[in-house]
Amino acid sequence: MKLKEKVAIVTGSGRGIGRSIAERLASEGATLVICDVDGDGAVKTASEIAAQFGVKTLGIKVDVTKSDEVDALVKQTVDTFGGINILVNNAGITRDGLMLRMKEEDWDLVINVNLKSAFLCTKAAIRHIMRSDYGRVINIASVIGLMGNAGQANYAASKGGLISFTKTIAKEFASKGVTANAIAPGFIQTAMTDKLKDEDKAKMTELIPLKSLGQPGQVADAVAFLASPDAAYITGQVLAVDGGMTM
Repeated sequence: MKLKEKVAIVTGSGRGIGRSIAERLASEGATLVICDVDGDGAVKTASEIAAQFGVKTLGIKVDVTKSDEVDALVKQTVDTFGGINILVNNAGITRDGLMLRMKEEDWDLVINVNLKSAFLCTKAAIRHIMRSDYGRVINIASVIGLMGNAGQANYAASKGGLISFTKTIAKEFASKGVTANAIAPGFIQTAMTDKLKDEDKAKMTELIPLKSLGQPGQVADAVAFLASPDAAYITGQVLAVDGGMTM
């Protein structure tokens, strides 16, 4: 229970990796704010986590690309739980396509959801995080932000930008006792990868020295470590959870 009485916001946590992160933090005793553009999913997930782990939760519908909704999220969190200690910027999407065919709206949407949202959420929450005696900002990037990938110019730019953003806020808020780190997942088994053909999965697996796709829980474990007191002297770092793909 390393996070007992700590308040954590996890964006995009109604399902998938975000939900796994929220569940893992709850297992350490954290109070959880589940926010997702799918409001019903957020409320349902919050209720289920509260029942399973016996922690306080709050489910909120939020479009994290809109500053007024993000400000309302932070206000409701503080009004309900008294403060914020941990922010996990997890919300993300893909809109893949080769550069010459990529639509401008697909570029803008991915940048807004994956990168702008982290700026808006961090800016809104950081004043409250600084006032606490325990501050963590954890951004969910990607190995694609480290190495690039054909057909994902928008996604690579957003995740690469998120890594640089992480290092910058780590420098800006270190004097306030706040750490900021990024996690770069590799190929993780999700609903999206489950839809791939077996031969495509085999090709992906060949790129991974450990010869298996990662699990959402393994990303969540890394978040729990960086959110914990054990990582108090770690900031401005990028932890690749990728089975060795980018070493």
